[in-house]
Amino acid sequence: MTCVAKAIVFFDLDGTLLQADKSVLPEVSDAIQKLRANGVEPAIATGRNVFEVQYVLDATGIDTIVSANGSYVQAHGRVVHQTLLDPQVVLKFNAYAAEHNDPVGWYNQSGFALSAENADTKANYQLLHLDAHVDADWYMTHPVNFMFVFERNQDHTLPQMFPALSMVRNNPRGLDVMQAGVTKMSGIRQLLSHRDFVDIPTYAFGDAQNDLPMFAGVDHPIAMGNGQAATKKQAEFVTTANDDHGIVNGLKHFNLL
Repeated sequence: MTCVAKAIVFFDLDGTLLQADKSVLPEVSDAIQKLRANGVEPAIATGRNVFEVQYVLDATGIDTIVSANGSYVQAHGRVVHQTLLDPQVVLKFNAYAAEHNDPVGWYNQSGFALSAENADTKANYQLLHLDAHVDADWYMTHPVNFMFVFERNQDHTLPQMFPALSMVRNNPRGLDVMQAGVTKMSGIRQLLSHRDFVDIPTYAFGDAQNDLPMFAGVDHPIAMGNGQAATKKQAEFVTTANDDHGIVNGLKHFNLL
């Protein structure tokens, strides 16, 4: 049986908890252990799915995660909430993307597949150290809680055409795609209804656009020194960069270590 935490800290991964090569620094792993010893719950809040970041959970011992930008939530390794995309909406989205030669990645907490491959898909998954495969029928036989569409200039067109979906640019190559209303913060709200996390202070570290809903909803938003201008503007505190002791310095600023 777990003890009620006295606070919870949410960590974005890419550009925040992780280094550029997607590794976890020993000092960060040590800080996570100290947090836990101090009665503070460390949690991940990421745009990526659980299977993609299992190595981070293993390295840090973290077992509480808001993944796929809020689409899948688990506390202490157990599922708290999951939002699945409507198969008919996925089908229509696939058709539109195919007309524009934009590959789509379909995801759930266990795996993913691509509708097609191009230079952007290869670059993306090489950076993430993931072995991507094309299976044009994967979404028909697997639940889908999240998609990634590889396109570079439809930030406004796609959301207007698909109001049942919410989208946020992940990187220049494409957009994260979730059910409308699903964000990191909606996932965090699901998590905070868990008995171990009710009415405790909330902290969050982040660096990018998909962290803004989370920053708007937690008590103490903390931007990385390498973060985007909008993220820094919304933060209570701007720590140093992710490769310059940013996590440790931010935790020390709030006397969590």
